[in-house]
Amino acid sequence: MKEIRNVAIIAHVDHGKTTLVDKLLSDSGTFRENEEVKDRMMDSNAIERERGITILAKTTAIHYKNMRINILDTPGHADFGGEVERIMNMVDGVLLVVDAYEGTMPQTRFVLKKALEAGVTPIVVVNKIDKETARPEEVVDEVLDLFIELGADEEQLEFPVIYASALAGTSSLSPDINTQEKTMEPILDAILKYIPAPNVSIEGGFQFQPALLDYNDFVGRIGIGRVKRGKIKVGEMATCVRRDGSTKQFRIAKIFGFLGLKRIEVEEAEAGDIVAIAGLADIEVGETICTVGKEEALPLLRIDEPTLQMTFGTNSSPFVGREGKIVTARKIEERLFKETERDVSLKIEPNDNESFLVSGRGELHLSILIENMRREGFELEVSKPRVIKKEIDGVICEPYEELQIDVPEEHVGSVIEALGKREGTMEKMENHDNNVRLLYTIPSRGLIGFSTEFMTMTKGYGIMNHSYKEYRKMAGDTVGERKLGVLVSMENGKATAYALGGLEDRGVMFIEPGAEVYEGMIVGEHTHDNDLAVNVVKGKNLTNTRSAGKDHTVVLKRPRVMSLEACLDYINSDELVEVTPQSFRLRKKVLKTEERKKLDSRKKEKKN
Repeated sequence: MKEIRNVAIIAHVDHGKTTLVDKLLSDSGTFRENEEVKDRMMDSNAIERERGITILAKTTAIHYKNMRINILDTPGHADFGGEVERIMNMVDGVLLVVDAYEGTMPQTRFVLKKALEAGVTPIVVVNKIDKETARPEEVVDEVLDLFIELGADEEQLEFPVIYASALAGTSSLSPDINTQEKTMEPILDAILKYIPAPNVSIEGGFQFQPALLDYNDFVGRIGIGRVKRGKIKVGEMATCVRRDGSTKQFRIAKIFGFLGLKRIEVEEAEAGDIVAIAGLADIEVGETICTVGKEEALPLLRIDEPTLQMTFGTNSSPFVGREGKIVTARKIEERLFKETERDVSLKIEPNDNESFLVSGRGELHLSILIENMRREGFELEVSKPRVIKKEIDGVICEPYEELQIDVPEEHVGSVIEALGKREGTMEKMENHDNNVRLLYTIPSRGLIGFSTEFMTMTKGYGIMNHSYKEYRKMAGDTVGERKLGVLVSMENGKATAYALGGLEDRGVMFIEPGAEVYEGMIVGEHTHDNDLAVNVVKGKNLTNTRSAGKDHTVVLKRPRVMSLEACLDYINSDELVEVTPQSFRLRKKVLKTEERKKLDSRKKEKKN
């Protein structure tokens, strides 16, 4: 059998996983000397590179001291936690990367819990050791406390620790910054020393279970996983044992291995290898591919259920087709179903009025799909994200999250007050210098729309992280709805400086003079809790009489610029976000001002 080590890199968002993988690839001699390699090379998607986050798990492999090390770079965000859990089924060890200043964070806990439950061997890498504020010894104590809290056994508690700066490409076995050397060998050596070889057998029938999916237009779906037993060659027949126990025979069309950043075609795969297998167009995560006649299914892998859903529909605004090339329901449907080919946590159901119910793991999960579609030339409109309710033992339940907040002392009062209104329950409060760490349990609904408010409240100094905890009994009805009303355009045309200037005392504007607007489009936020229909296209009446004072140029306050996430956070259930390749526009579902007035009066009558 080949000498193999299979290891995953896990960490909280932005603690340096992907940068560390870069340096391990470079230091192992996997690349030729003249090969051009960019930073964060594992983040291949444009959005990943812009945001500095890993969205999809990536597989790579390096050769080091006659050993093949397969490395999986996992997403750190809780929305993609299902992938982390399934990846633990493919590896024998993990590198837990922890920031030398921030220490353990909610997603550190989340990913470590998955690793300990899977029984894999941990190695701790304290990263960013060169930060001025680094506190490595305290961070190692925090990690140890977390291991104990999560029920690690004695063997797992004896984890080796390596101190590194992935950005600088240095590492050592000591917390003393002066011992750092420009090499990643201490980490690579620790992998060889502590991570066990795959516990697999080359004897017996072939067994392979895809934990991840990929897709390309030539071979269809591709299942990525570890070969559990035996071996197989390209062209051989195999049986797929489905999730429901039924079977289907197919021919192995292609087998791909990994080396560096390349996916390379190989002729055969054997026990312990991490490979991608193509040949079955509708292969699913958790199914078992076996030798024909020796069908033995492996235990099913759990796929996280979606917790949030949104409606995606064709753009029904007066500006439809102006900025995007792809506007039809058929094309949107095709694109959404194509996404489910590689994303098992995504569910699509047709809805009425040329729209689709799209369910996913969280706001980030769904907003990245919208952003990708927008960049591909799609125009669409999307609704406010809604949590998916479940009935458990006759009780209606909703998802709850574990929320961790780090905030300067002076803002603690306002944060606690805001979270109280959103049905959050404080679990813990700790002081670090002038910073306070708050731990909360809160309904997922309570976090929709909170990040923008939180950033304003803490003047940008607060840090917020959350991860899914469990389903609990429903909280109050009004959680997650915006408290302030909006300013809604009652006319079509171009906004004028004169009209906007006259409305400034009514609220905060979202548009600039010259912006094209339509009736029903949201142009600003009202200072009160009711919506207000306004005319933003009105020009100044010109007369042939000169005024006594010289006309002054209107100086307007800067409008509030809204990102896609901010728009999704902001809207209420009677509003939509119009998404095009060039713009995000907020709008009412009912565009006509008179129709909205009638609806509002009917709602008031029902309440009374």
